[in-house]
Amino acid sequence: MIEIDGSYLEGGGQILRTASVLAIITQKPCRIFNIRKKREKPGLQTQHLLGLKALQDLTGTKIEGMRLGSKEVTVYPSSNIWLKENLELHIETAASITLILQGLILAIVGIDKKPVLIHIRGGATDTFFSPTIDHFRFVFLEILKKMGITYELSIIKRGFYPKGGAEIKIKIFPPATLAPLNLINRGALKYVTIFSGASELLKAKSVAERQIAGAKQILARLKLPIRENVEYYQTLSPGSQINIIGYFENTIIGTDNLGKIDKPAEVVGKEATQEFLRQGLRDACLDKHLTDQILPYMALSNKNSIITVSDITDHCKTNIWVIEKFLTGKFVINDNKISWNKK
Repeated sequence: MIEIDGSYLEGGGQILRTASVLAIITQKPCRIFNIRKKREKPGLQTQHLLGLKALQDLTGTKIEGMRLGSKEVTVYPSSNIWLKENLELHIETAASITLILQGLILAIVGIDKKPVLIHIRGGATDTFFSPTIDHFRFVFLEILKKMGITYELSIIKRGFYPKGGAEIKIKIFPPATLAPLNLINRGALKYVTIFSGASELLKAKSVAERQIAGAKQILARLKLPIRENVEYYQTLSPGSQINIIGYFENTIIGTDNLGKIDKPAEVVGKEATQEFLRQGLRDACLDKHLTDQILPYMALSNKNSIITVSDITDHCKTNIWVIEKFLTGKFVINDNKISWNKK
């Protein structure tokens, strides 16, 4: 039984997601305790329960301790593991769809080579403390393509906090062999695309356009080609999001931001752009938010991988600690380079 202290270092939900999925992939029973111990509301919250339930439905795994506020869960992987080819999920809250998909996609890639279709009704495509759906599809999923993982994604309906109400379909096609990731030199920046969207409820105030205007006030100084994409969506709750995505010769780097009550749309755009520039000033291939998400895939490849990253965050260090509990190999950090060396 592998023991994982959920309060280690960053001490958040990422420990739970990574450990539970890797326990299933490696078929190693795992007890995760002190879950989110340092948080204001410790233990499992609705978001985490939904993720575990989805993982259980996908794989048929037995997971004990799944209740609101629980500070401990135990994962008992089956020796005869299987995957549903079609998974239907119903979410009644504004839980983050992208956080749930993080665990499910890793499980699909690590367990079998058959495509899996996931249909999610409910939840939020764009919500706080998680990647927006545009960062997820235009950055995270595109980096996974470099490892041979392909996908088909249909965003049927967007969802914002507090009502959610989104709907998406995504089909994941795992490769026969997961390719290593070698991203050291990002090359020149070719162009930047701004994806700005908002609820139809905010169209009269031109929120999506104003977010772009705020972003362009800063980006214009770079004198780079800028592409713009404006969308408005029918949603249950008002909300907005913006993504600043840089397309380099060898990689993609992106940042996102969400609109908030009483925050001018122009400021939302400026904040996203300032963060993009902070990431872009560092000669790296992956942004700091993407790094910890990519690490498990590097470790599941049958060859060594190496990446350069903008920041070595506590999220990154925490995920390294969890991954090395389950898989044979070692991460090595040298300045802003992270390499995975199989033993």
